[in-house]
Amino acid sequence: MSDKLVVPQYTAEDYDGEAPYKWLYEHRNDKFLLKRLTKKMKEQAGSVGVTGFIGMFNAYCESMAAAQGTTLERTLDFEGQPIHDLLSGDYIGNENGVYMLDKFGYEVPVCRHPILPICRLINADTGEERLEIAYRPGREWRTIVVEKSIIASGQKIIELSDHGVNVNSDNAKMLSTYLFAIEQLNYEVIPEQRSIGRLGWIKDHGFSPYVDNLAFDGDTKYKDVFEAIKPVGDFQTWLKAVRRVRAEKTVARIFLASSFASVLIEPCGLLPFFVHAWGGQGSGKTVGMMIAASVWACPKMGDYVKTFDATEVGQEKVAAFLNSLPLCLDELQIEAAGGRKDFDKMIYKLTEGVGRIRGSKNGGIQQMAKWKNCMLTTGEDPIINPNSMGGATARVIEFECTETFYSDLLGILDVINHNYGFAGKLFVEYLQTDGAIEKTKAIQKEYYRRLLEGDGTDKQAASASVILAADSVATDLIFKDGNNLTVEDMEQFITHKDAVNINTRALEYIYELVARNPLHFQANEYGEYKQEVWGVVEPAYTYIIKSVFDREMANAGYNATSFLSWAYRNELLDCDDQNAEKKVRKTKVKRIGVTTVRTVGIKSRGEENPQTVEFTEVSDDDELPF
Repeated sequence: MSDKLVVPQYTAEDYDGEAPYKWLYEHRNDKFLLKRLTKKMKEQAGSVGVTGFIGMFNAYCESMAAAQGTTLERTLDFEGQPIHDLLSGDYIGNENGVYMLDKFGYEVPVCRHPILPICRLINADTGEERLEIAYRPGREWRTIVVEKSIIASGQKIIELSDHGVNVNSDNAKMLSTYLFAIEQLNYEVIPEQRSIGRLGWIKDHGFSPYVDNLAFDGDTKYKDVFEAIKPVGDFQTWLKAVRRVRAEKTVARIFLASSFASVLIEPCGLLPFFVHAWGGQGSGKTVGMMIAASVWACPKMGDYVKTFDATEVGQEKVAAFLNSLPLCLDELQIEAAGGRKDFDKMIYKLTEGVGRIRGSKNGGIQQMAKWKNCMLTTGEDPIINPNSMGGATARVIEFECTETFYSDLLGILDVINHNYGFAGKLFVEYLQTDGAIEKTKAIQKEYYRRLLEGDGTDKQAASASVILAADSVATDLIFKDGNNLTVEDMEQFITHKDAVNINTRALEYIYELVARNPLHFQANEYGEYKQEVWGVVEPAYTYIIKSVFDREMANAGYNATSFLSWAYRNELLDCDDQNAEKKVRKTKVKRIGVTTVRTVGIKSRGEENPQTVEFTEVSDDDELPF
């Protein structure tokens, strides 16, 4: 050991005098040596029962500086601190924690462990500032990103106790003042960095998380997902396996293409949409979703892929966090097992791409969550039911899995669980090259034009077109195997306009209702009905008592008012066109048995089958809004 590092052996009484501090002070010109000697003397003082050596030595240095007519700039002195030479003003920061010097020069405890601000984060979306705080409550340093409004409040800063920071109602105000003071004293020294709390396209920056020098400042529960979206394993191993999946030309290609398509929704100016695969167990639906997820991240259940076992607010928050990347929800039957039968509301909410307006704790409203991505879902049953609104149906492309997604499910599962994240990064890097977005948009518009030549809805044609465009680009850029999807592949999953129109489905339901319940419409030879009277069937029209009509339509999930408006425009009603106030009436006064009642007269099936009539296009106003 060097003679310079030999520390004199002082007693506890010596530390009450000046000798130990004077000896150490004499080495102040060699900063590296002073650091090592200070550490040794602290240990030596502790061995004789003396605590607070660092604070006493700092006080000695200040008194010597004052005697010489100079001012000593105090700095934080935590072992292993991420940033060195931070001015501390009236605070002392050492291995014993943080202390404040009062007006008498006494040390007042602020925090019992090292803590300091290390980075100022400016959100690329909102411009809001946050502070990254480093602290060491035990042996290891930890970090946390905190809103500056929390740091600035003696009440809110107590929330940091959940993360292991030593703060309570007694020291909260002092800790708040300390962190604010350290930031202000070192404003130019503490680094400043752009940050983001979500994934996806970021104006003027690129695509998160593939942006250098862009830190994560969002909800800590999403930090693991944010950091997990990166290439892992071997790209060629993943590529070889997925090429085999594509070669079998099953519906797995649609899920895979939809995963790429998710990041094109915003650049192409389209709305979010669902792609739903349903069928019995053993078809490999979950594995198909995991293949799609492996484009971006680890596809294991619970990491990137989630289940339907979440609240509507939770689904909305995950969609906003993913933003441009696909939202993968597995096992629709989890919700169905709880008695849920109608998913229209969820479909409308997620495909609108904006969250609810919510108030903030401090008054006003929170920033509205937004997203532009594709929802990939699976289940044993369709997500669209016979009574689904036309708007919901048009926002979903779903297909039944009558065959397995891929013949070697276990083999592909093993590959994608260890090799993932390459294709997505390559895809968005290509999209950021000169002219790539414009070229891709032109491909999408051409597919859209071709799809509109069929009998599908505009919305489904738009969704299918961006899937085809993404698959075309991915085939040329990544797979190079010629197994891209075609218009014919997608057309079989696009619903015809008549099927999407909820009123045509309601009309079919009325015909079935009458056919299933003949005794409600037929009296016996004595003019008596054996069951509740619903109406009468005549050659040209079927007349249903208005109150019965309203009840049965509501029971089936249809809106009677909307249907009658549509049926009137399409000349399917026998009605009293005007009442005394010259208003259009869509009902007919009719004698049923011995009583005259108001009825709904629906044109009966016959030579002029209503299903073959050219129906007036239904507008969004004709659909029942949520």
